[in-house]
Amino acid sequence: MPRASDGKPDLSGIWQAMNTAGEDIQDHSASLTAPPGVGVVEGNELPYKPEALEQRKKNFETRATGDLTQSQCWLPGVPRATYMPYPFEIIQNADEVGIRYTFARALRIIRTKRVSRDHLEGWPDFWMGDSRGRWEGNTLVVDVRKLDERTWFDHAGNFHSADLHVVERYTPIDRDHIQYEATIDDPQVFTRSWKMSMPLYRLIDQNLRVFEWDCGYYIKGEKYKNAKPLIVN
Repeated sequence: MPRASDGKPDLSGIWQAMNTAGEDIQDHSASLTAPPGVGVVEGNELPYKPEALEQRKKNFETRATGDLTQSQCWLPGVPRATYMPYPFEIIQNADEVGIRYTFARALRIIRTKRVSRDHLEGWPDFWMGDSRGRWEGNTLVVDVRKLDERTWFDHAGNFHSADLHVVERYTPIDRDHIQYEATIDDPQVFTRSWKMSMPLYRLIDQNLRVFEWDCGYYIKGEKYKNAKPLIVN
């Protein structure tokens, strides 16, 4: 396991989840546009409240336009950004961890030192949330709140409210694998907390880079003249 200068596991690199959870986080059969897949939810059960389950069914029926991430290229939120079918890059130093995603140029900054654990009360919700990190042994634990309720968990219509609270855990298995877990708590939608988990794989292709993809430009009828890698100073 590589180590950073401060002795913490070095998670830096380009990673990707190799599953179809972006389509549906539960077990799902094939469709015209997506292959079948095994779910990532513990127990394959989502504890919806009855009224929320009805909303989920409506979301599924209108997913072609209701899923704003796929229909309008809006930011996917957390945890969905992790298991979309595109690579993302982790950049780490002693004070913070940055994650930049291919899809929609999404970006997160997770501060791990000298930061208040209180989230930004009174501020509007953010598409990618307000993330506060800490290390528990070899595991990076990220507390995420302030997520916009229009970000779904997947294309199948699984959703949350503005009260969503996500706790992520990034635990290195070895140099090229991270075990990712996300515990979901939303008392407005679910009767209890629940968890999803999956491995993340380091990509080692030669000259691999994370390219920016502002897919909203294509939706608006515009096109890139040249695709350029996203550079963050």
